[in-house]
Amino acid sequence: MSVSTSSHEPFLSLDFIYAPSADVAAELARLEETLGAPVEFAIERFGTRVAMVRLAEGPPHLVLAEHLEGERPILVYRVSSLEAAVSELAARGLDAGPELGFPYGPIHAFTVPGTGHRLAIYEMTRPQAKEMLAGRRDF
Repeated sequence: MSVSTSSHEPFLSLDFIYAPSADVAAELARLEETLGAPVEFAIERFGTRVAMVRLAEGPPHLVLAEHLEGERPILVYRVSSLEAAVSELAARGLDAGPELGFPYGPIHAFTVPGTGHRLAIYEMTRPQAKEMLAGRRDF
């Protein structure tokens, strides 16, 4: 059996698992109580709740979001250049979707055709977002 040595570009790292949640506050409390998961932030804004917990020292971190529709999470990968990554995906026949808002930098979210898997790619252009969000607890 041979192992492929092809590059995994444009993906650098899986930084976040962005999970849909019907009740972020309840799920957050359960994760804190049962797993001892430290809460990075819990924000209520624009009529929705979003919270991030750390289940391990490094990424990926779990982000619970009430505004996220669907059953599957979005796996959020960091890329070195969003423009280059979008172009590379387009060359592979994938539409990365529109650019969206994200605290850490510009992001594109898409579903891989024929699989239902949801992915996002973002470029870390606002590393200060981590410090700005750290410890914020609206609920």
